[in-house]
Amino acid sequence: MSERPTPMRRVAFASCAGTTIEFYDFFIYGTAAALVFPTVFFPALGDSAASVASFATFAVAFIARPLGAIGFGHFGDRLGRKRTLISTLLLMGAATVAIGLLPGAATIGITAPILLVALRFLQGLAVGGEWAGATLLAAEYAPAHKRGLYGAFPQMGPALAFALSSGTFLLVNRVVGDASPAFLDWGWRVPFIASALLVAVGLYVRLKVEETPMFQESARTRASTQGPLASALRHQWKEILLGGGSLAMLFAFFYVGTAFLTSYGATTLGLSRPTVLTIGVAAAFVFGSITLLSAVFSDRIGRRKVVLGSCVIAVPWGFALFPILDHGTAASFAIGLFGTLAIFATSYGPAGAMLPEMFRTEYRYTGAGMAYNLAGVIGGGTAPYLASDFAEAGNTQAIGWMLAAFALGSVVCVLLMPETRHRAMTRQDVEAETLAPVNV
Repeated sequence: MSERPTPMRRVAFASCAGTTIEFYDFFIYGTAAALVFPTVFFPALGDSAASVASFATFAVAFIARPLGAIGFGHFGDRLGRKRTLISTLLLMGAATVAIGLLPGAATIGITAPILLVALRFLQGLAVGGEWAGATLLAAEYAPAHKRGLYGAFPQMGPALAFALSSGTFLLVNRVVGDASPAFLDWGWRVPFIASALLVAVGLYVRLKVEETPMFQESARTRASTQGPLASALRHQWKEILLGGGSLAMLFAFFYVGTAFLTSYGATTLGLSRPTVLTIGVAAAFVFGSITLLSAVFSDRIGRRKVVLGSCVIAVPWGFALFPILDHGTAASFAIGLFGTLAIFATSYGPAGAMLPEMFRTEYRYTGAGMAYNLAGVIGGGTAPYLASDFAEAGNTQAIGWMLAAFALGSVVCVLLMPETRHRAMTRQDVEAETLAPVNV
C-alpha cells in the first residue's frame, strides 16, 4: 500500500491527458461547426440552413458514440483497459487530422460534406470508447474513499480540452485576422492538424501505465463465456437506462454551452469571434474547477445528492438562460455560459466515479460506456441541433423549455437510482450488491 501514491499520480495524469486530447479533437469540431463549416462545407444552403446542416454533422458523432462504447467496451472488458484506450486515441487522432486535410465543397463538391460526416462518425466511435476506459483506469486504481477525487481527473479532460480548442482557434484568429479569407482557407485547419502532436504525447503517457488490478483479477476469475454486451444487458439493463437518463441533462447543457452558444454569440448576438472564444477559455476554467470540487464533495455526501442538486437547479436555469443572453453584451454572454457550464460540471464531477461503481468488473467498460453514451445521444446529440433550429425560427423560449425538460427527466432518473459511494468494486461484492434489492 505504501507504493500506491506514485502509481496513482501516474494514473491520474494518464487518464486526464488522454481525455484532454480526445475531447480537444472532439471540441475543435464543435468550434469549427459554429464558426467555419457552414461556409466551407455548406456554402450553397445560405447562412441559416448551413448553420443547421453544420450542427447536424456535429450530431452524427452522438449516433456513433454508443456503437463505440459497445465495440471498444467489448475489447476493454476482454483484452484490457490499457490496450483499448491506446486504440481509441489513435483512431481519434487519425480522424481529426484527416478533417484538417479535407478539401472544402468549393474544391470537391458534395463529396466534401459526405467525407466530413464519415470522419465525424469515426470521432464519435473513438470518444464512445474513450470515456469509460479513462474513468475505469482511475476508479479501478483509486482507494475506495477517494474514488470521486481520482475519478475527477479524466473528467477534467473536457474542461482543459475546451480551453485548448477555444484558445487554439483564438490564436489562429489573432494571427490571420478575424475576417481574413485566410482563416476560412487554411487557418481553421491548424488546430486539427496540430492534434497529431498531442496524440503523440498521449500515446507516450498511456504506454507507461499498467493494466488495472481489478481487470487482472477479473480476467483470472472470469467464469462466464457470455460477451460483455450480452451480460450487461441481461444483468444490469436498468442501470444502463437510469445512468443514461440521469446524465442526459449534463450533455444537453454542455453541448448547448460549448457548441451552440459559440455560434449564437458570434451570429445572433453579434459579438466578435475573439470575444466569444476568450469567454470560452475563461468558462473552461470555471467548468474544470467545479468539476473537481463537486467530485471531491461527492466523496463526502454521495454521488446521488450532488448530481440530483445540479439537475434540480438546471430546471429554472433553462428558462433564465436566454433572457440573460439576449441582453446582447459580452458580460451577459459570459454569465450565461458560465452558469450553464457550472451546472453541467456539478453533475460531471461525480459521474467519473458513479458510473464505474454501478457495474460489475467483467463488463464495467461496456456498461459504463453504454450508460454514458446513451446520455450523449439523448442530450448531446439532439440539444444543439434543436437549439439551432429553434433559434433560426426566433423561438429562444423553446430552447429554455427544452433544457428544462432534459433536467426534469434527469431528476426522475436520479431519484430512481441508489447511492454508489460506499459500493465495493470487486467482482464478488458487486455481484452481491447487484442482486440485492435496490433501495431508493
